[in-house]
Amino acid sequence: MDTYQAKAFLEEGNWDFFELDKYDVNLFYIGLIILIAGLLPRIIEKRLITAPIIYLLFGVAIFLIFPYLDNIPHLAEEPYWGKRLTEMGVIISLTGVGLKLNRPFDMETWRDSKRLLLVTMPLTMLACFAMGYWLMGLLPAAAVLLGAILAPTDPVLASDVQTTPPDQEDYSKVKLALTTEAGLNDGLAFPFTNMAIAIAIVGISPTDWFTSWFVMDFLYKIIGGTVIGIMTGWLLAKLLFSIPQAKSRLPSITTGIIALSLTLIPYAIAEMLSTYGFITVFVAACVFRNVESKHEYLETLHDFSEELERILIAVLFVLLGCYLVMDFPADFELSMVPIALLTIFVIRPLAGMVSFWKSPLLLREKWVISFFGIRGIGSLYYLLYAFEKADFPQKKLLLAFTVTVIVLSIFIHGLTAQKAVSWATND
Repeated sequence: MDTYQAKAFLEEGNWDFFELDKYDVNLFYIGLIILIAGLLPRIIEKRLITAPIIYLLFGVAIFLIFPYLDNIPHLAEEPYWGKRLTEMGVIISLTGVGLKLNRPFDMETWRDSKRLLLVTMPLTMLACFAMGYWLMGLLPAAAVLLGAILAPTDPVLASDVQTTPPDQEDYSKVKLALTTEAGLNDGLAFPFTNMAIAIAIVGISPTDWFTSWFVMDFLYKIIGGTVIGIMTGWLLAKLLFSIPQAKSRLPSITTGIIALSLTLIPYAIAEMLSTYGFITVFVAACVFRNVESKHEYLETLHDFSEELERILIAVLFVLLGCYLVMDFPADFELSMVPIALLTIFVIRPLAGMVSFWKSPLLLREKWVISFFGIRGIGSLYYLLYAFEKADFPQKKLLLAFTVTVIVLSIFIHGLTAQKAVSWATND
């Protein structure tokens, strides 16, 4: 028999009247996270600590204090929503990165990042593969996957070492190299994630998968993603700036909506045509910026993308805090810490310094660029994407180690970013 809770409370002192609905509690959490994401940059401005550190600690605190979320599935077992949330974080970040580049198609813009993309990234990938195979005992497919996900610099968490917004001129070689690297290397890591998936499904023998992988996952998807990015970026720029009011006064909220479409339309088209959407989004933003490089609303476009990115980072790291509290302790092994530190302090920096051999950059610039191979949301996305496509027997080990690297990177790179970049650029 149903109970009229108001009557039961007044007559019997039954406190079910004030029973919390989990939906309402979650709405409160989301609102609080968004509020913190909006206020935090002002609070921590010019301080050593960075926003992701606060978000992560906040997430851990929430799930320690309110541990009622015992029905959340393990991230490695049910990767779909984790993959989708990290995916949105990456593509919105890539739009912002593309809009930051004042001269996206000048050879000078890519002078230093070419070394990072063509030398540092492959060397890091090979070293991480060897580390996973020999030190962690990973199977070949899992070791290849580890190399693919740890090689790229994360565009989401690299904002502290990236170039300034479109309305400002930033000629820092360090920031420019790290910005352009973060823009493309996520997309370029995708073929090797697909290589790991192919090995997991078909087997280790290259004769069973190499031709298909090279033709479709490497050539077709990279070239196709680039072409779609060029076309959609150009068309969206022409469409926006051909509207009469765009030449005079375009409301900022409309510009913000357009910023979202600049992310979603190229990405959706690329994914529907089975190409690499990450490459497409970044190229589209670069083309868009190049077509109207001086328009005043580029700043608004960039700022809106950055606000969305900030909210998604907050949500993602609070949810990562949930994993750290609930499942990470059972998956974690103490041996992961020294191996993760090896990745951050040895593998990436040495691979970076090799790539800058005979470079005209100053030694301190080389060291800073090489050191800031920040690991973050992109690595988590690739991992969850692979888990959804194929069965990796060691997936909990892979997830725990990847999260260990990400957490250490957040603290190590986050606490040193401002000082290191200032030192390298003599600011």
